[in-house]
Amino acid sequence: MASLLVALIGPLVLTGLALLVTYLVLGPSRYGGPSSGKGVVVHVLVLGDIGRSPRMTYHALSIAKHGGKVNLIGYLGNLVCRLRSTKLLIDWHNYGWTILASTRGPRHPLVYIAKLYECLFGRLGDHNLTVTHAMARQLRQPPYSIQGAMTAVHDRPSEVFKPMWWGQARQDVLERVLPEDQKELVPSIMAGTTKLLVSSTSWTPDEDFGILLDALVAYAADLVSETCPVLAVITGKGPQKDLYLQQIEELTKSGQLPNVRIVTAFLPFEDYAKLLACADLGVCLHMSSSGVDLPMKVVDMFGAGLPVAAYCGYESFGELVKEGVNGRGFESYGELAIILRTLLSPEGSGELEVLRKGAVREGKRRWDEEWDEKVAKIMGFAA
Repeated sequence: MASLLVALIGPLVLTGLALLVTYLVLGPSRYGGPSSGKGVVVHVLVLGDIGRSPRMTYHALSIAKHGGKVNLIGYLGNLVCRLRSTKLLIDWHNYGWTILASTRGPRHPLVYIAKLYECLFGRLGDHNLTVTHAMARQLRQPPYSIQGAMTAVHDRPSEVFKPMWWGQARQDVLERVLPEDQKELVPSIMAGTTKLLVSSTSWTPDEDFGILLDALVAYAADLVSETCPVLAVITGKGPQKDLYLQQIEELTKSGQLPNVRIVTAFLPFEDYAKLLACADLGVCLHMSSSGVDLPMKVVDMFGAGLPVAAYCGYESFGELVKEGVNGRGFESYGELAIILRTLLSPEGSGELEVLRKGAVREGKRRWDEEWDEKVAKIMGFAA
């Protein structure tokens, strides 16, 4: 069996049309299928940068683990599927037109074209995979009106994200990954008198870092509650990073962040995973452009056994973060500040431990288990 797995995460690219025409003219006219005893062949197409799509990378790895052959290809070619008797699977991560609207505005002509394109061509798949049940429900309704088979496949953490038994291993990681000028805090972090907070951000408007910054200012200004010192490590890179670094410097110099240190880092994948396992609390600022996707960074945090405080103002939030079980939700900096005061205080240690245990439970189900149960049979792998 041959399958074509497509990540539908961006608008139509004209270059893709040129490649499609070239392929139709010069390529084989029909796929004959594997001979008896041969493995499954899956062509994985990504409309965008595959390096920024862990989910598609995980798909490719799962196919290979089952003995299938994987071909990574650049662009969608629905006609090729029809001419070569190949099944088309579309994996909906999010909607390209809603992402485009967040930067261009909802009334921009390109947004209209992208929406029309996704609604029209999204109906051509033989089977659709979605990241949430909420997305599956939405795709059944206008303007998408998809009638084909649909399966919700939740993102799950890879094996690199795993909880760490705190002790010497935690100390070794902190001494290696923390900036040189912050390593003096390692003993107090180990003792629990300084709390380690980690947030990963793309430094873009759809992840408003200002919410976290304002919450930390409010946390530091609280003269009533007994607040612990905090080291906030912000990972990632993006266009607004320098702007916020300047604000952090100004707030620090003006004395508005007493007992709060904010540092940035861009770490290798393995070190980032270990940093999550060492932290007391993770913060996610993801604001879903569609309202029905979920942040991979929270999935990774749960894989590392890290409880989260996450922006919750969208429909699918509850499919991942369970309030009071593995995390807490907020919609404003004030709500986040209250969560920080509660969970990072000595009195909140019990609740934080409950959330940590919930995060560990949620993170136990891994990508391979999710994929084997829901996707393998769709692609023709034997049970």
